[in-house]
Amino acid sequence: MEFLEFEGKTTEEAIQHACEYYQVSPEKLEIEIVTVGSPGIFGLGSRKARVRVTRREEAEPDLKSLGQELLEKFLEKMGECGKVSGHQEDDRLYLSIDTEEAGLLIGKQGQTLEALQYLLTKMLVKKSRRKVRLAIDIESYRARHQQNLSQLALRYGEKVKKSGRPVTLNPMNPHDRRIIHLTLQDDKDLKTMSRGEGLYKKVVIYPARKKELQGANPGLA
Repeated sequence: MEFLEFEGKTTEEAIQHACEYYQVSPEKLEIEIVTVGSPGIFGLGSRKARVRVTRREEAEPDLKSLGQELLEKFLEKMGECGKVSGHQEDDRLYLSIDTEEAGLLIGKQGQTLEALQYLLTKMLVKKSRRKVRLAIDIESYRARHQQNLSQLALRYGEKVKKSGRPVTLNPMNPHDRRIIHLTLQDDKDLKTMSRGEGLYKKVVIYPARKKELQGANPGLA
């Protein structure tokens, strides 16, 4: 830790100068008194007080506990009842909501769940002051959703192979598009690419022998 020295007519004044420098209260500072101030006699032999100061190292917050607490408060403000559980793997935090109102919290095509996850991620990053990767699930929705997307990709992949013509899927968010791409990436008869602008793009599935469609963006975008 790097200490800085501050002076004042009294110890209290020197500490006050340190607080103004760090813009925190004394409780958040590590303070070492070097000399105690003395007014001297008739102004002669006066001596300033000196302190050595550094900011206290704050304990890193428990990400899982913080995430659970924030999500429970979020649900409470939304007027929804639910029990939150979770586990952490390095900078990845997984939270699960057990509720009777799963459909309302998931929303159409998971849009409400995605919005909730986005907002909570922002809150966690701000409070923990570190990178956070958050996944919120409700009643195993994400596992079922991923399975449904994989089946969708396989089904349309077979359609493309039989017809020899490309198929364009409905607009999807980056996470869902990635599932489509990964599901078909090992099929040598098929290629996939993303097309469009913005967050929601369309995935195009086409025969591998076909040239890439004009204006498309190949890859896992």
